[in-house]
Amino acid sequence: MCNRSKYLMIASALILLGVFLFPIWNINLEAPQYPEGIGLRIWVNQVTGEKEFDLKNINGLNHYIGMKPIVPDAIPELKYMPYILIFLSLTGMLIAFLKMKKMLLVWIVFVLVVISIGLYDFYIWGYDYGHNLDPTAPIKVPNMSYQPPVIGTKKLLNITATSLPGLGSILIFISVALAATSFIIDKKGKEK
Repeated sequence: MCNRSKYLMIASALILLGVFLFPIWNINLEAPQYPEGIGLRIWVNQVTGEKEFDLKNINGLNHYIGMKPIVPDAIPELKYMPYILIFLSLTGMLIAFLKMKKMLLVWIVFVLVVISIGLYDFYIWGYDYGHNLDPTAPIKVPNMSYQPPVIGTKKLLNITATSLPGLGSILIFISVALAATSFIIDKKGKEK
């Protein structure tokens, strides 16, 4: 592993730690009763509202249509995702410092698998959240589900939900891009 490749891999591993500083996913809701909108921020270790009372307001809306409340302490992924992220960062640095070029591609594939599992888990969470409704809810609309989109915008009754990657996700993709660049540089150097 050449020095340039090594430094790119170190940067890739360190950037992953920046994910702790920013939300990995943003869900924004626009509704007549909330003209300024309300939002949900999903971090690697917590779920918060965009503004101070947004999570409480979202849970209030959810109650009326029979959706479960969002209780961050009840979401197990928020407890183990930080450890996965730290593990990925540390193994990335180890690969760089020990110049383990054969492990570089394995690391990239592993990160992509973790991302895929995370997106699938988010989809399943949204499906359960939007389909398994309380039959005693004050507002019932036959054959209506309230699953938020994984990516994109969806109209749910009089609410428009927009779900997009946050800055934390962008950092993850930058990390993967740097690691892939490191791999390509190293492979090209080997071919010469």
